[in-house]
Amino acid sequence: MGDLLTAIFGYIDSGGAVMIPIMICSLVLWALIFERLLVYRQVEKQDLDLGAALALVRKGDPGPNLPGLRRELVRFMAEYGTDSPKVNRGLLHQYRLQKRPHLTRRIGLIATLAAVAPLLGLLGTVSGMITTFDVIALFGTGNARAMAGGISESLITTQSGLSVAIPGMFMGVLLMRRAHRLSAKLDETISIIQRSMT
Repeated sequence: MGDLLTAIFGYIDSGGAVMIPIMICSLVLWALIFERLLVYRQVEKQDLDLGAALALVRKGDPGPNLPGLRRELVRFMAEYGTDSPKVNRGLLHQYRLQKRPHLTRRIGLIATLAAVAPLLGLLGTVSGMITTFDVIALFGTGNARAMAGGISESLITTQSGLSVAIPGMFMGVLLMRRAHRLSAKLDETISIIQRSMT
């Protein structure tokens, strides 16, 4: 374990100061990704099917206090629903407007961090090349070891930025698709409940 940590810190040190924001970007990015995965798993894991949700709304029964996209809608209608179909349709519309942003929350930030990571890597590349040219200006091309430090910094930061960005972008797309699927599920449920209110 000690050798692994030494290797990691040595790798980060070789990349120079730009490695610090790249590592922070990576940690925040993956924390947000795991948070979204947990949220989506909760709202899908023990959710009601459409028929059961419709039956509970008609009875005004909140059902068991379990997580789930349709379960939350059922509890909302049990708490705030009235005898007026018109008012209930308005409540459902309001609920949809409030719930949709919760489903897509933080996905924009995930995409932004995934896009920033390769730019930070590029900044490290430029910084490393400047270091290399400074060495050439001082010692000429004869000091290969001094030149290697700047080239190494360039390559490590580029690699690190891309290593953060590629899986981050991939997960951002997957999470966006999942959020759209949940939004469509919410829209379908609300539309059917609204049509059943006569």
